[in-house]
Amino acid sequence: MKVAVGSTNPVKVKAVENVFRRVYGEAEVEGVKAMSGVPSQPFGEETIIGAINRAKRAYAPEKFDMGVGIEAGLFRVGEFTLDVQYCAIYDGSWLTLGCGSGFEYPPTVLDEVLAGKEVGDVMSRVAGIENLGEKEGAIGFLSHGMLTRTQLTEQSVLMALIPRLNPILYHKGHRD
Repeated sequence: MKVAVGSTNPVKVKAVENVFRRVYGEAEVEGVKAMSGVPSQPFGEETIIGAINRAKRAYAPEKFDMGVGIEAGLFRVGEFTLDVQYCAIYDGSWLTLGCGSGFEYPPTVLDEVLAGKEVGDVMSRVAGIENLGEKEGAIGFLSHGMLTRTQLTEQSVLMALIPRLNPILYHKGHRD
């Protein structure tokens, strides 16, 4: 099985590789550039649209069996703003979607993000770790290493695979 991840971020590629190999035994996973079509700091539904766009744009039937798109964004729930990561998987006819667990950012970080800065840039500065998003991620820093960005990304990938693991329960003629 050959899988394209709509990103060259090594964390996203590794997470997809980890989950696909666990589920399918073998998988050849490659990161490719695929535009999300949403702002670099997505909010709400833009996050889901970005993941879907990346999956569809990464998919190339002559080269890959599936395209995977991963996008993290901020969701307001009452007085809370949570970072939630979504994964979309597309195989040319069937689009599946899943998300990982969500978490809050410190208020000072959130204030800067709501003022127009990207979470990754602010968290890299706060953590004192350059390119934090390509390493342990904000979640790794904030959870004191108990959950890394790779592990968080793996959650969303596995959740997007749930319908594919149970096609009889989900299949009503592949939905696009």
